[in-house]
Amino acid sequence: MWKNANPQLRELVAYEPGKPVEDLARELGLAPGEIIKLASNENPLGPSPAARQAMIDTIDRAHFYPDGGGYYLREAVAEQLGLSMANVILGNGSNEIIEFLGHAYLQPGDEVVVAKHSFAVYRLMAQLFGAKVVDVPDPDFTADLDGMLAAITPRTKEVFIANPNNPTGTMVFQEDIDRFMAQVPEQVMVVFDEAYYEFLDEPPDVLQYVRTGRNVVVLRTFSKIQGLANLRIGYGLATAEIIEVLQKARQPFNANGIAQAGALAGMSDHAHMDETRRVTREGRNFFQAQFLEMNLEFVPSHANFVLLRVGDGKKVFEALLRRGLIVRAMGSYGLPEWIRVSVGTMLQNKAFIAALRQLDAEGTVDRGALVAVR
Repeated sequence: MWKNANPQLRELVAYEPGKPVEDLARELGLAPGEIIKLASNENPLGPSPAARQAMIDTIDRAHFYPDGGGYYLREAVAEQLGLSMANVILGNGSNEIIEFLGHAYLQPGDEVVVAKHSFAVYRLMAQLFGAKVVDVPDPDFTADLDGMLAAITPRTKEVFIANPNNPTGTMVFQEDIDRFMAQVPEQVMVVFDEAYYEFLDEPPDVLQYVRTGRNVVVLRTFSKIQGLANLRIGYGLATAEIIEVLQKARQPFNANGIAQAGALAGMSDHAHMDETRRVTREGRNFFQAQFLEMNLEFVPSHANFVLLRVGDGKKVFEALLRRGLIVRAMGSYGLPEWIRVSVGTMLQNKAFIAALRQLDAEGTVDRGALVAVR
Protein backbone atom coordinates (compact mmCIF):
# COMPACT_ATOMS: atom_id res chain seq x y z
CA MET A 1 0.00 0.00 0.00
CA TRP A 2 3.00 2.34 -0.21
CA LYS A 3 1.74 3.74 -3.51
CA ASN A 4 -1.30 5.12 -1.69
CA ALA A 5 0.62 6.44 1.32
CA ASN A 6 1.59 10.07 1.77
CA PRO A 7 4.85 10.51 -0.18
CA GLN A 8 6.79 12.09 2.70
CA LEU A 9 6.47 8.83 4.66
CA ARG A 10 8.73 7.02 2.18
CA GLU A 11 11.83 8.90 3.30
CA LEU A 12 10.88 9.10 6.97
CA VAL A 13 13.29 7.25 9.27
CA ALA A 14 11.55 6.15 12.47
CA TYR A 15 12.86 7.42 15.80
CA GLU A 16 15.26 4.96 17.39
CA PRO A 17 14.59 4.71 21.14
CA GLY A 18 17.00 3.29 23.70
CA LYS A 19 17.11 -0.50 23.87
CA PRO A 20 14.55 -1.79 26.43
CA VAL A 21 15.86 -3.52 29.54
CA GLU A 22 13.55 -6.47 28.97
CA ASP A 23 14.91 -7.10 25.46
CA LEU A 24 18.52 -7.27 26.62
CA ALA A 25 17.59 -9.40 29.64
CA ARG A 26 15.98 -11.98 27.34
CA GLU A 27 18.95 -11.94 24.98
CA LEU A 28 21.47 -12.48 27.79
CA GLY A 29 19.32 -14.81 29.87
CA LEU A 30 19.39 -12.43 32.82
CA ALA A 31 16.76 -10.98 35.12
CA PRO A 32 15.77 -7.40 34.23
CA GLY A 33 17.13 -6.26 37.58
CA GLU A 34 20.62 -7.35 36.49
CA ILE A 35 20.63 -4.93 33.55
CA ILE A 36 21.88 -1.35 33.92
CA LYS A 37 20.23 1.07 31.53
CA LEU A 38 21.99 4.40 31.03
CA ALA A 39 20.59 5.10 27.59
CA SER A 40 17.49 7.29 27.73
CA ASN A 41 18.25 10.09 30.21
CA GLU A 42 15.79 8.66 32.72
CA ASN A 43 15.62 9.54 36.40
CA PRO A 44 17.45 6.76 38.31
CA LEU A 45 15.46 7.54 41.47
CA GLY A 46 12.12 6.89 39.82
CA PRO A 47 9.01 8.91 40.71
CA SER A 48 8.69 10.67 44.04
CA PRO A 49 6.85 8.92 46.90
CA ALA A 50 4.11 11.54 46.64
CA ALA A 51 3.65 10.92 42.91
CA ARG A 52 3.71 7.17 43.41
CA GLN A 53 0.94 7.32 46.03
CA ALA A 54 -1.17 9.67 43.93
CA MET A 55 -0.92 7.31 40.97
CA ILE A 56 -1.88 4.31 43.11
CA ASP A 57 -4.90 6.17 44.44
CA THR A 58 -5.98 7.11 40.91
CA ILE A 59 -5.93 3.49 39.70
CA ASP A 60 -9.25 2.98 41.44
CA ARG A 61 -10.70 5.46 38.95
CA ALA A 62 -9.14 3.81 35.90
CA HIS A 63 -12.57 2.95 34.50
CA PHE A 64 -13.39 6.67 34.14
CA TYR A 65 -12.06 8.89 31.38
CA PRO A 66 -9.53 11.45 32.58
CA ASP A 67 -10.12 15.18 32.82
CA GLY A 68 -9.75 16.01 29.14
CA GLY A 69 -8.79 19.59 29.88
CA GLY A 70 -6.26 18.70 32.59
CA TYR A 71 -7.70 21.44 34.78
CA TYR A 72 -5.83 20.86 38.05
CA LEU A 73 -2.45 20.11 36.49
CA ARG A 74 -2.66 23.07 34.11
CA GLU A 75 -3.75 25.28 36.98
CA ALA A 76 -0.78 24.16 39.09
CA VAL A 77 1.71 24.70 36.26
CA ALA A 78 0.28 28.13 35.52
CA GLU A 79 0.34 29.16 39.18
CA GLN A 80 3.92 27.97 39.64
CA LEU A 81 5.11 29.96 36.62
CA GLY A 82 3.00 33.07 37.07
CA LEU A 83 0.94 32.39 33.95
CA SER A 84 -2.71 31.73 33.17
CA MET A 85 -4.22 28.31 32.48
CA ALA A 86 -4.84 29.64 28.99
CA ASN A 87 -1.05 29.65 28.50
CA VAL A 88 -0.69 25.90 29.21
CA ILE A 89 -1.37 22.80 27.12
CA LEU A 90 -0.72 19.20 28.18
CA GLY A 91 0.80 16.57 25.94
CA ASN A 92 1.40 12.85 25.88
CA GLY A 93 4.99 13.76 26.61
CA SER A 94 6.27 17.08 25.29
CA ASN A 95 6.92 15.22 22.01
CA GLU A 96 3.21 15.31 21.30
CA ILE A 97 3.21 19.09 21.44
CA ILE A 98 5.86 19.09 18.70
CA GLU A 99 3.31 17.13 16.67
CA PHE A 100 0.60 19.68 17.53
CA LEU A 101 2.87 22.39 16.14
CA GLY A 102 3.15 20.45 12.90
CA HIS A 103 -0.60 19.92 12.59
CA ALA A 104 -1.28 23.55 13.37
CA TYR A 105 1.37 25.42 11.41
CA LEU A 106 3.27 23.30 8.86
CA GLN A 107 2.41 22.82 5.19
CA PRO A 108 4.38 20.93 2.51
CA GLY A 109 7.25 23.12 1.35
CA ASP A 110 7.56 25.07 4.59
CA GLU A 111 10.96 25.16 6.32
CA VAL A 112 11.96 24.23 9.86
CA VAL A 113 15.37 25.36 11.16
CA VAL A 114 17.25 23.14 13.63
CA ALA A 115 20.77 22.75 14.95
CA LYS A 116 22.62 19.92 13.21
CA HIS A 117 23.02 17.76 16.32
CA SER A 118 19.67 18.32 18.00
CA PHE A 119 16.78 16.11 19.07
CA ALA A 120 15.75 13.85 16.19
CA VAL A 121 12.01 14.33 16.69
CA TYR A 122 12.14 17.90 15.33
CA ARG A 123 13.23 16.53 11.96
CA LEU A 124 10.82 13.61 12.04
CA MET A 125 7.83 15.82 12.70
CA ALA A 126 8.85 18.36 10.06
CA GLN A 127 9.23 15.57 7.49
CA LEU A 128 5.92 14.03 8.54
CA PHE A 129 4.16 17.22 7.50
CA GLY A 130 6.15 17.62 4.29
CA ALA A 131 8.31 20.49 5.53
CA LYS A 132 11.96 20.94 4.62
CA VAL A 133 14.48 20.61 7.45
CA VAL A 134 17.28 23.18 7.41
CA ASP A 135 20.25 21.89 9.43
CA VAL A 136 22.54 24.60 10.81
CA PRO A 137 26.10 23.59 11.81
CA ASP A 138 26.69 23.71 15.56
CA PRO A 139 30.36 24.44 16.41
CA ASP A 140 31.45 22.57 19.54
CA PHE A 141 28.00 20.92 19.45
CA THR A 142 26.35 24.14 20.65
CA ALA A 143 23.46 25.73 18.76
CA ASP A 144 24.71 28.64 16.66
CA LEU A 145 21.88 31.15 17.07
CA ASP A 146 23.45 33.60 14.63
CA GLY A 147 23.72 30.82 12.07
CA MET A 148 20.12 29.80 12.69
CA LEU A 149 19.03 33.40 12.26
CA ALA A 150 20.88 33.58 8.95
CA ALA A 151 19.15 30.36 7.80
CA ILE A 152 15.67 31.86 8.12
CA THR A 153 13.93 32.50 4.80
CA PRO A 154 10.41 33.63 3.86
CA ARG A 155 9.42 29.94 3.95
CA THR A 156 10.62 29.38 7.53
CA LYS A 157 7.74 28.58 9.88
CA GLU A 158 9.52 27.20 12.97
CA VAL A 159 12.92 27.29 14.66
CA PHE A 160 13.69 24.68 17.33
CA ILE A 161 16.20 25.43 20.09
CA ALA A 162 16.78 22.69 22.67
CA ASN A 163 18.27 24.16 25.83
CA PRO A 164 20.09 22.19 27.18
CA ASN A 165 20.44 20.29 23.94
CA ASN A 166 19.91 16.56 23.55
CA PRO A 167 22.12 14.64 22.72
CA THR A 168 25.06 17.00 23.31
CA GLY A 169 24.25 18.48 26.73
CA THR A 170 25.31 21.97 25.63
CA MET A 171 23.28 25.14 26.07
CA VAL A 172 22.89 28.71 24.91
CA PHE A 173 22.75 31.53 27.44
CA GLN A 174 20.55 34.53 28.06
CA GLU A 175 22.62 37.11 26.18
CA ASP A 176 22.67 35.03 22.99
CA ILE A 177 18.97 34.21 23.29
CA ASP A 178 18.03 37.85 23.76
CA ARG A 179 20.13 38.91 20.76
CA PHE A 180 18.50 36.19 18.65
CA MET A 181 14.97 37.11 19.75
CA ALA A 182 15.62 40.76 19.00
CA GLN A 183 16.27 39.88 15.35
CA VAL A 184 14.07 36.88 14.55
CA PRO A 185 11.13 37.80 12.28
CA GLU A 186 7.86 38.11 14.18
CA GLN A 187 6.05 35.57 11.98
CA VAL A 188 8.57 32.79 12.71
CA MET A 189 7.63 30.56 15.63
CA VAL A 190 10.55 29.91 18.00
CA VAL A 191 10.23 26.69 20.01
CA PHE A 192 12.42 26.41 23.10
CA ASP A 193 12.62 22.77 24.20
CA GLU A 194 13.46 22.82 27.92
CA ALA A 195 13.11 19.13 28.78
CA TYR A 196 16.21 19.41 31.01
CA TYR A 197 15.42 22.87 32.38
CA GLU A 198 15.18 21.77 36.01
CA PHE A 199 18.77 20.51 36.02
CA LEU A 200 20.15 24.02 35.46
CA ASP A 201 21.44 26.12 38.34
CA GLU A 202 20.81 29.39 36.50
CA PRO A 203 18.40 28.71 33.64
CA PRO A 204 17.75 31.36 30.99
CA ASP A 205 14.37 33.08 31.12
CA VAL A 206 12.51 32.48 27.86
CA LEU A 207 9.05 32.70 29.43
CA GLN A 208 9.50 36.47 29.28
CA TYR A 209 8.77 36.16 25.56
CA VAL A 210 5.51 34.31 26.24
CA ARG A 211 4.50 37.02 28.72
CA THR A 212 5.19 39.76 26.18
CA GLY A 213 3.15 38.05 23.47
CA ARG A 214 5.94 36.81 21.22
CA ASN A 215 5.51 33.93 18.78
CA VAL A 216 7.22 31.50 21.17
CA VAL A 217 6.41 28.03 22.52
CA VAL A 218 8.26 26.57 25.51
CA LEU A 219 8.26 22.78 25.96
CA ARG A 220 8.80 21.09 29.31
CA THR A 221 8.29 17.58 30.65
CA PHE A 222 7.68 15.54 33.77
CA SER A 223 9.70 12.64 32.31
CA LYS A 224 13.13 13.77 33.54
CA ILE A 225 13.16 15.64 36.85
CA GLN A 226 10.06 13.82 38.12
CA GLY A 227 10.87 10.37 36.76
CA LEU A 228 7.52 9.88 34.98
CA ALA A 229 8.86 8.93 31.53
CA ASN A 230 6.72 5.77 31.38
CA LEU A 231 3.52 7.80 31.76
CA ARG A 232 4.21 10.27 28.91
CA ILE A 233 3.23 13.61 30.37
CA GLY A 234 4.59 16.99 29.35
CA TYR A 235 3.37 20.51 28.69
CA GLY A 236 3.74 23.51 26.44
CA LEU A 237 3.67 27.20 27.34
CA ALA A 238 2.71 29.96 24.93
CA THR A 239 0.36 32.89 24.44
CA ALA A 240 -3.33 32.14 24.91
CA GLU A 241 -3.86 32.56 21.16
CA ILE A 242 -1.21 29.97 20.25
CA ILE A 243 -2.47 27.53 22.89
CA GLU A 244 -6.01 27.93 21.53
CA VAL A 245 -4.75 26.89 18.10
CA LEU A 246 -2.78 23.93 19.48
CA GLN A 247 -5.79 22.72 21.47
CA LYS A 248 -7.58 22.22 18.14
CA ALA A 249 -4.85 19.73 17.13
CA ARG A 250 -5.11 17.75 20.38
CA GLN A 251 -6.95 14.45 20.66
CA PRO A 252 -9.51 14.22 23.50
CA PHE A 253 -8.06 12.70 26.68
CA ASN A 254 -4.49 12.78 25.34
CA ALA A 255 -3.06 13.10 28.87
CA ASN A 256 -4.14 10.12 30.96
CA GLY A 257 -5.50 10.60 34.46
CA ILE A 258 -2.87 8.54 36.26
CA ALA A 259 -0.14 10.62 34.64
CA GLN A 260 -1.91 13.86 35.55
CA ALA A 261 -2.24 12.75 39.18
CA GLY A 262 1.41 11.72 39.43
CA ALA A 263 2.67 14.92 37.84
CA LEU A 264 0.49 17.11 40.04
CA ALA A 265 1.64 15.43 43.25
CA GLY A 266 5.27 15.36 42.11
CA MET A 267 5.29 19.11 41.52
CA SER A 268 5.02 19.62 45.28
CA ASP A 269 7.74 17.14 46.21
CA HIS A 270 10.66 19.54 46.19
CA ALA A 271 12.82 17.17 48.25
CA HIS A 272 12.65 14.54 45.50
CA MET A 273 13.54 17.05 42.81
CA ASP A 274 16.42 18.41 44.90
CA GLU A 275 17.74 14.89 45.42
CA THR A 276 17.45 14.19 41.69
CA ARG A 277 19.51 17.29 40.98
CA ARG A 278 22.12 16.27 43.56
CA VAL A 279 22.43 12.75 42.16
CA THR A 280 22.66 14.14 38.64
CA ARG A 281 25.34 16.69 39.51
CA GLU A 282 27.38 14.14 41.45
CA GLY A 283 27.14 11.50 38.72
CA ARG A 284 27.87 13.91 35.89
CA ASN A 285 30.94 15.26 37.68
CA PHE A 286 32.09 11.70 38.35
CA PHE A 287 31.75 10.73 34.70
CA GLN A 288 33.57 13.79 33.43
CA ALA A 289 36.42 13.40 35.93
CA GLN A 290 36.81 9.75 34.90
CA PHE A 291 36.80 10.63 31.20
CA LEU A 292 39.49 13.24 31.79
CA GLU A 293 41.58 10.69 33.67
CA MET A 294 41.16 8.22 30.79
CA ASN A 295 42.01 10.95 28.26
CA LEU A 296 38.70 10.44 26.46
CA GLU A 297 37.07 13.30 24.59
CA PHE A 298 33.65 14.34 25.90
CA VAL A 299 31.29 17.30 25.68
CA PRO A 300 30.87 19.05 29.05
CA SER A 301 27.20 18.69 29.90
CA HIS A 302 24.50 20.78 31.55
CA ALA A 303 22.00 17.92 31.56
CA ASN A 304 21.71 14.40 33.04
CA PHE A 305 23.89 12.70 30.42
CA VAL A 306 27.30 13.07 28.79
CA LEU A 307 28.30 12.64 25.14
CA LEU A 308 31.54 10.63 24.92
CA ARG A 309 33.82 9.90 21.94
CA VAL A 310 35.04 6.29 21.88
CA GLY A 311 36.23 5.72 18.31
CA ASP A 312 33.60 3.23 17.11
CA GLY A 313 30.38 4.01 18.93
CA LYS A 314 28.46 1.00 17.66
CA LYS A 315 31.26 -1.40 18.58
CA VAL A 316 31.54 -0.01 22.12
CA PHE A 317 27.74 0.05 22.46
CA GLU A 318 27.50 -3.63 21.52
CA ALA A 319 30.40 -4.59 23.79
CA LEU A 320 28.70 -2.87 26.70
CA LEU A 321 25.44 -4.68 25.89
CA ARG A 322 27.22 -8.01 26.31
CA ARG A 323 28.16 -6.84 29.80
CA GLY A 324 24.56 -5.98 30.67
CA LEU A 325 24.97 -2.22 30.21
CA ILE A 326 22.76 -0.19 27.86
CA VAL A 327 24.01 3.19 26.63
CA ARG A 328 23.09 5.03 23.44
CA ALA A 329 25.02 4.73 20.18
CA MET A 330 24.99 8.01 18.27
CA GLY A 331 25.20 6.85 14.67
CA SER A 332 21.62 7.94 13.97
CA TYR A 333 22.65 11.48 14.94
CA GLY A 334 25.55 11.48 12.49
CA LEU A 335 28.03 10.83 15.32
CA PRO A 336 29.27 7.26 14.72
CA GLU A 337 32.34 7.73 16.95
CA TRP A 338 30.28 8.73 19.98
CA ILE A 339 28.05 7.24 22.65
CA ARG A 340 25.76 9.02 25.08
CA VAL A 341 25.62 7.82 28.67
CA SER A 342 22.93 8.87 31.13
CA VAL A 343 23.66 9.54 34.77
CA GLY A 344 22.43 6.71 36.99
CA THR A 345 22.89 5.89 40.63
CA MET A 346 26.51 6.06 41.74
CA LEU A 347 26.61 2.25 41.84
CA GLN A 348 25.47 2.16 38.20
CA ASN A 349 27.86 4.93 37.21
CA LYS A 350 30.80 3.06 38.71
CA ALA A 351 29.75 -0.15 36.95
CA PHE A 352 29.75 1.68 33.62
CA ILE A 353 33.18 3.20 34.21
CA ALA A 354 34.59 -0.20 35.24
CA ALA A 355 33.24 -1.76 32.04
CA LEU A 356 34.53 1.13 29.93
CA ARG A 357 38.00 0.82 31.45
CA GLN A 358 37.96 -2.89 30.70
CA LEU A 359 37.00 -2.23 27.08
CA ASP A 360 39.74 0.37 26.87
CA ALA A 361 42.29 -2.12 28.19
CA GLU A 362 41.11 -4.65 25.60
CA GLY A 363 41.52 -2.12 22.79
CA THR A 364 37.80 -1.84 21.99
CA VAL A 365 37.98 1.90 22.57
CA ASP A 366 39.78 3.15 19.48
CA ARG A 367 42.17 5.65 20.99
CA GLY A 368 43.88 6.20 17.65
CA ALA A 369 40.73 7.89 16.38
CA LEU A 370 40.49 10.29 19.31
CA VAL A 371 41.56 13.91 19.32
CA ALA A 372 42.37 16.34 22.11
CA VAL A 373 40.17 16.23 25.18
CA ARG A 374 37.65 19.06 25.35
